[in-house]
Amino acid sequence: MRTIYGLLVIGLLTFITGIGFIVLGARNAGKAPAAAPVASVKQIMQGIVGPAADRVFASVKYTETLKGREEQVPHTDAEWQAVGNDAAALVESGNLLLMKGRRVDDGEWIKMSQMMIDGGRIVLRAAEARSPDKVLEAGEALNVSCDTCHQRYQRGS
Repeated sequence: MRTIYGLLVIGLLTFITGIGFIVLGARNAGKAPAAAPVASVKQIMQGIVGPAADRVFASVKYTETLKGREEQVPHTDAEWQAVGNDAAALVESGNLLLMKGRRVDDGEWIKMSQMMIDGGRIVLRAAEARSPDKVLEAGEALNVSCDTCHQRYQRGS
């Protein structure tokens, strides 16, 4: 009889432990594992932000010449998509700069990274609207975010 009770207790404990694992698994099912930063701030700036910002700034240009106004603007779906892709890269780079282990401080760094994110979103909406004038206007907000951050944080790069 003792053997039956012992097996019953072991079975009950196994069942309760299994329920516990199921509950813990359900709680963690929607959570992605934390990613550790790999690239440095300098690598993100040189590899993603700089090239993407340069392409955004170069995507719309109006030049007054003796012949009149010359325009360089995106025309095709692919050209507009490229501007949007660069804007999205800037937004996501801002998110990368906010990661723990990479952010420089919890004050101005966060504000300035958010400025870049906001500027990138404005460019993205302008590209989606296919508006060269809005891309040009948005580029100003983006440029201010870059200049402000560089004045505060850039050291000998």
